[in-house]
Amino acid sequence: MTRILAIDDEESITQFLEMGLEAEGYEVITASEGMTGIQLAEKWKPDVAIVDIMMPGMDGYEVCRSLKKYINCQVILLSAKGEVTDRVTGLNAGADDYMVKPFSFEELIARVQARLRNTPQYEEQLTGLFSIDDEQKQITYQGEALTLTRTEYKLLRYFIQHKNKVLSKEAILNAVWGYDYYGNDNVVEAYIKTLRQKLQDPEHQVIQTLRGFGYKLDVTE
Repeated sequence: MTRILAIDDEESITQFLEMGLEAEGYEVITASEGMTGIQLAEKWKPDVAIVDIMMPGMDGYEVCRSLKKYINCQVILLSAKGEVTDRVTGLNAGADDYMVKPFSFEELIARVQARLRNTPQYEEQLTGLFSIDDEQKQITYQGEALTLTRTEYKLLRYFIQHKNKVLSKEAILNAVWGYDYYGNDNVVEAYIKTLRQKLQDPEHQVIQTLRGFGYKLDVTE
């Protein structure tokens, strides 16, 4: 069963999340402050952590950094602050998604499901020429470890998980940068260009461009 950890200093929020998520079939555990939440995560190994930003003591940004450093889980930040700078700060802290309070429960469920779809089922996956070690955040290609930034890693992992499938630019943006990304969508092209260089793919045979449709990672099993 999928495990979800909710961390929020407002008891009404954690109760709401616990009741709603359990009704959807998830296993839920809650914490009222950051350090307790991190300790629970280390023991319980949640698949998704829903973390409020504005908490006394350790705030949500610091909690997110700790979770991403020591635990393999998706992190959704919650905040009453919805400015672009606030979202950017959250994403730079390592968050996989960012939601502004108040939010609809239906949207939260949709985002949880989207995060789960972006989570590998195994710590290490072998896909043709690629190997993913998600615990170490390492991808190898043709037996050689690639030196990747965090975003490059997420992008290439997403391609590998959807090997031989055409992925639209919008789908890539949502999966890698999040639903709340408001920047220029040319960022996808820029990162794909960098990945092609690291894969030594000047002819675009590995990451292919299908004009008008998107991109495809061509992996021969």
